[in-house]
Amino acid sequence: MAGGWAMLPILICSAVALAIVLERCWTLRRKSVLPPGLGDEVRTWARSGQLDPAHLATLANGSPLGELLASAVAVRNRPRELIKERIEDTGRHVVHNMERYLNTLGTIALIGPLLGLLGTVIGLIRMFLDVMKGGVGDPMKMAGGIGEALICTATGLVVAIPAYVLHRYFRSRVAGYCVEMEKQATALLDELTVTAPATPRPRRTAAAATTEQSAG
Repeated sequence: MAGGWAMLPILICSAVALAIVLERCWTLRRKSVLPPGLGDEVRTWARSGQLDPAHLATLANGSPLGELLASAVAVRNRPRELIKERIEDTGRHVVHNMERYLNTLGTIALIGPLLGLLGTVIGLIRMFLDVMKGGVGDPMKMAGGIGEALICTATGLVVAIPAYVLHRYFRSRVAGYCVEMEKQATALLDELTVTAPATPRPRRTAAAATTEQSAG
């Protein structure tokens, strides 16, 4: 209340930032994004041929890594370049989902100090207009008005600094997950596109060659 009406958008931003942080902390847990042993399990499925639609649906809906690997398995019979292209396309969607709401968090970190500064400037303007109308009066009262005006700036910084730090932290976590998912996708791609060695053609014996010439 001491900061004036400009405190309202700052408090709204703080509530939104808190909700985003809690949601991202839950969603970006390592075991939710990169379930332990999932890459090895999918490669085992690929080797044994256990790739029915039920497996793929469960895999795609289970985690971001599962969605990425399922996209590769779904087109396993196509050339390597097409499988790789499908992985890249799916990877962009997966990264977009992992970065959901992070732009909003970064925006709050940016506008928090600006909202605080706006509230402070408006408070100072109002205080000086009162001084122009009624004179300086009590200097202590003016000092108290300046202190009240600065409350907005302090509150904006209190909201913006943690929001900026957590925004950078979540970005870094997503980048690390992307590297791990790329490794797992590459390993699965190698597993799906490995070619069996060609079976050597049997050499014709001299007798067989002679027989073929006689028949000709």
